[in-house]
Amino acid sequence: MKLPFFRTSVVLLTAAFSVAAQADVYPSKPITVIVCYSPGGSNDMIARTVSEELSKRLGQPVMVENAAGAAGTIGAAKAIRSPADGYTLLLGSGSEISIAKLTTPSVKYDGQKDLAPITMIGTQPMILVGAPGTAPKNTAELLAYAKANPDKLSFASSGVGTPLHLSGELIKQKAKISMEHVPYKGAGPMLTDLLGNQIPLAITVLSSSLQHVKAGKLKAYGVTEPRRAAVLPDVPALAETKGLEGLDMSIWWGFFAPLKTPDAIVQRLNKELVEVLKTPSVVQKLTESGVVLSVRGPKDFAKFVDGETSKYRQIVQAANIRTE
Repeated sequence: MKLPFFRTSVVLLTAAFSVAAQADVYPSKPITVIVCYSPGGSNDMIARTVSEELSKRLGQPVMVENAAGAAGTIGAAKAIRSPADGYTLLLGSGSEISIAKLTTPSVKYDGQKDLAPITMIGTQPMILVGAPGTAPKNTAELLAYAKANPDKLSFASSGVGTPLHLSGELIKQKAKISMEHVPYKGAGPMLTDLLGNQIPLAITVLSSSLQHVKAGKLKAYGVTEPRRAAVLPDVPALAETKGLEGLDMSIWWGFFAPLKTPDAIVQRLNKELVEVLKTPSVVQKLTESGVVLSVRGPKDFAKFVDGETSKYRQIVQAANIRTE
């Protein structure tokens, strides 16, 4: 009668030793980091900056693969379908991890259930900017103008259902104003039209419009995090304006793996990524681009994503945002 128990114990012990052995030899070949957007953007820059140093620590090439399209869902789905062996990772952000499933019924995956969080990197505020010809001088004047002239203002973002779009909707909801949303297919065309006074307002990732703001070519009304950005200390937080108190929206980034990746490998990757994110050259490059480092391990990262998803859900439901 004891034999089945003995056999079961042997099987369990063998499995445990197999996972431990896998982690001990990991990595034994190159690792791929999937980025859900085209080269040249914030996601791509972060992935390449971190991957270069991670490669040194792991002793294997860490290569970035851009799998752009469909608001990041193509790349996320590819990562989820990959073998759960630690050799395919995802540099994820709020759009494809959390927002996609809230706005697009055809998205088949669940970013929170189908991926294992490894390490959160940090956040970056978005910024509400105005064209050179937009009249209001500050956010208070802008809100007053919007209330006195319903639907005469419009704001651009890089697409429906992006964190930029949701930030604009949150501003509308909090301030009780009306503005038309004008979606673009990327930051480049949006900024071109904004600089040319073709659109009065836009919400961009801070790094996208930073140089234009510093050069005085765009009006900076405020950042979307409750604290001012270190790279633009003279630009207020939108939350400093009456009617927008408590406004807090960020772009965030972190590394994920397919769900069933062995925990020993997840922990190894987290350990190495934490060290990478202490490296002076990495810290300098990320912070100079406006990233606020907020390094978290798997459990804390998962809790953070839960909170962000709840925030997104409220905005999406109130604005009835659908991408199809």
